[in-house]
Amino acid sequence: MDKSSLKYPVQVDLENCAKEPIHIIGKSQAHGVLVVCDRTNLNITQAGENASEYFGIPVDELLGKPLSYLLKMPFLAPGFDEDSLPQEVEVNRKKFLVLAHISEESLVLDFEPLTQVQDPFFFQKQLTGILNKFQAARSLEELSSEAAKLTRKMFGYDRVMIYRFDEEWNGEVIAETKNDDLESWLGLRYPATDIPQQSRKMFLKHRVRIIANVYYTPVPLKPEISPVTGKPLDISRSSLRAVSPIHIEYLKNMGVGASLSAAIVVKGKLWGLIACHHQAEKYLDFYQRESCRFLAQMLSTEITLHETSSLLSHSEQTESIRRQLVAQMKYHDNIVEALSRDTVQFLELLNCSGGAIFYINEWELNGQTPGKEQLDSLLNNFIKKQSKSLFWTRNLSALFPEAEEYKKTASGLFSLKISDNKYILWFKPEVVQVVTWGGNPQNKVFYNEEEQRLSPRKSFEKWSEKLTGFSEPWHELDRNTARALRENISHVLLTRQRREIEALNEKLIEANRELELFSYGLSHDLRAPVRGMEGFLKILREDFSNPLGSEGLKYLEMSAGLTQKMNDLIDDILEYSRLGHIERVEKHEVDTTAMLKEIFELFNLSANFPSARIEIQEELPPMWGNRRMLFQLWSNLLNNALKYSSEKEAPVIEVGKTLINGRSTFYVKDNGIGVDPALREKIFETFQRGVGSKFKGTGIGLAIVKRIVEKHEGEIWVESEPGEGSVFYFYLEPQK
Repeated sequence: MDKSSLKYPVQVDLENCAKEPIHIIGKSQAHGVLVVCDRTNLNITQAGENASEYFGIPVDELLGKPLSYLLKMPFLAPGFDEDSLPQEVEVNRKKFLVLAHISEESLVLDFEPLTQVQDPFFFQKQLTGILNKFQAARSLEELSSEAAKLTRKMFGYDRVMIYRFDEEWNGEVIAETKNDDLESWLGLRYPATDIPQQSRKMFLKHRVRIIANVYYTPVPLKPEISPVTGKPLDISRSSLRAVSPIHIEYLKNMGVGASLSAAIVVKGKLWGLIACHHQAEKYLDFYQRESCRFLAQMLSTEITLHETSSLLSHSEQTESIRRQLVAQMKYHDNIVEALSRDTVQFLELLNCSGGAIFYINEWELNGQTPGKEQLDSLLNNFIKKQSKSLFWTRNLSALFPEAEEYKKTASGLFSLKISDNKYILWFKPEVVQVVTWGGNPQNKVFYNEEEQRLSPRKSFEKWSEKLTGFSEPWHELDRNTARALRENISHVLLTRQRREIEALNEKLIEANRELELFSYGLSHDLRAPVRGMEGFLKILREDFSNPLGSEGLKYLEMSAGLTQKMNDLIDDILEYSRLGHIERVEKHEVDTTAMLKEIFELFNLSANFPSARIEIQEELPPMWGNRRMLFQLWSNLLNNALKYSSEKEAPVIEVGKTLINGRSTFYVKDNGIGVDPALREKIFETFQRGVGSKFKGTGIGLAIVKRIVEKHEGEIWVESEPGEGSVFYFYLEPQK
């Protein structure tokens, strides 16, 4: 990047005003001298061009010299922090107070002439009595007024104001004390652009800012670019930092000769300022400025206490209402009825004039609200488009023009989203206000053709306007209360859902018990006639085979096969049902290879599958699970592999283990008929088969396999192509 582009802008105009880099302004005020050293060796790298005026040494003579060339006395070297204390020094028989801080690789020194104060702690001693006066104040207005009076008494400015920011960062003078010949600015408002964002951020870091002489000539820092870093020096922490030319012109237009501003910070946010104006030049030394900072801090603390006390009082009321609403929600089955038709209503939670509940496509309206059609449009075209569950505004029509029709009823909107089809809305009516500004807020700035830059307004005469479409503001407590209500409603709904699920679960358990009894009863009832059929078929075969002839014997064998299939089906149904009722699986280490050998022996391969070749991977790892269930799992998978590859000339069955996604995974591979891709998931369901009636089976075997795997907290799947064979993969939960 071109270093020149990093310089403070020569021209501040409409394009860059909001981003004016006041921290690298490159100049100082004239009531002291800025000296900068390389923090590693204390050689002077930059200095204000007014060095000769204060030190009697030209700036060019200082540059490159060690700090000891300027100070003929010991000085505390680098290592300063934000709490560094000022040091009194002497340069050419002149006494100075030096304020030091570190800025990146530089040591920045503010040299201010040491003023003669009879008692350096005079102002600190007065602070002892200030706290009592602050604590005696009974309201925010009284506290602010007392703070303005004490500040003016201590420091002697012509005008002292307490200036408070609103939600849009516009300011209002809420307390004032002044010389009798000055016009009062009490109650006047000023647009947010008068104290722009970058200035407000500065006040949060450095609480006091002094301009000793509005008509001073800015003192350039030589050189402007730091030789240490090669870029403009950040002097935001310097008490001597020069002032934005726009702000200087602003103060001149107000008729101000000097100013002092101290930040009032409440709960970490810039609440307002103690703003001091003087018609002539006025300088306060470091100790006086520290006293002002202490006073502002004490005022900040008292304001925090006042607001907290008011908040606690209001919070207790809303908490009581919220608890009652929760009790009503537990009593009523209908949430809407609980919130809007009982002793306490949701409207009472927030200071409002009306509210609406949208609950599963129905509106419940209370108090003064827009009509249902208007609410439908507001909800669907505006509220549902908000990214967060909470939304609030005091000027709805500015954001949603349709709301102009009902601004008298609902200029203020607070919406709370419970879920996609559940919302609660609160409304505040329009409050027409006459607001008096310090100058026309529409003429905040104008382009100065002569100076070729932006200039602030010249007139600060009182200018009044009528504000419409605004309601009273919503407060932080409203947001906290709404969030708590949302949690309460969600908890109630979830509790009800859990109870409904538990009740449904109880019904399912009972139905399952009945189904189990039915399954066992049905199997018993089915087995009896099947056994009878088997007996009659045996009698027919043994005693009446000759009369039946060959055709009769054929049908006899078919009937015997069907009864066996019925027995197999009953066994599989009972086994599948039994597995569903096992809650805890007793697990042990199982020798995989030994179990496979046992299975193949039971299959009697030489007799039943003489052409099949079995390939078992060597040194298969043991399994962790229930041996009986695992035995059945392997039996079903291997039986299927043998059965569906039996028509191949050379059936091959492979059993092994591989690593998939870091998991030890077993597999059974065959070169049989394969599985249609559309059926890969369905074959694990009950009574689903991937083949026709050509191959024997009940359609439950793979469902049993899947249930066994799931009981072992694992997963099973198949990879297959029709006519190319299948590979069944599965893994189980490892031993813990």
